[in-house]
Amino acid sequence: MPIKHTHNIKTYTTKQQIKKTWYCIDASGKTLGRLSTTLAYYLQGKHKIKYTPHIDTGDYIIILNAKKIIVSGKKYKNKIYYHHSGYAGGLKTQTFQDIINKQPEKIIKMAVQGMLPKGTLGKNMIKKLKIYPGNTHKHNTQQPKIIKT
Repeated sequence: MPIKHTHNIKTYTTKQQIKKTWYCIDASGKTLGRLSTTLAYYLQGKHKIKYTPHIDTGDYIIILNAKKIIVSGKKYKNKIYYHHSGYAGGLKTQTFQDIINKQPEKIIKMAVQGMLPKGTLGKNMIKKLKIYPGNTHKHNTQQPKIIKT
């Protein structure tokens, strides 16, 4: 005799327009890994009640003072980032110290991008991350809320 299932469980999917909020975080003195997990959490929209994994429900985030981010241990001098050009012998290496001095935005972007979904959904989420090396930004008209982390 076959088992009759009487469960009527529905999966919730967001169908309406999602309201995007702007947030601002000061990165000075924050650890890179701990900050980037918070950023990925807000970019994906996991802090919202209507979170849906396959829909971009996340918010916009502004990062200030990206140049003042810290890493633990000896990573400041020893951490190495690799990039390959695609050609034979095309492996490029850069240390954390070199990148933070030239392009501090790149460090945070790479850390957060690794925590987001791969594919077009993740590419759309990372576009909502605005990173600035200094203390000023150009998004005052959006009236961002400050996140204390």
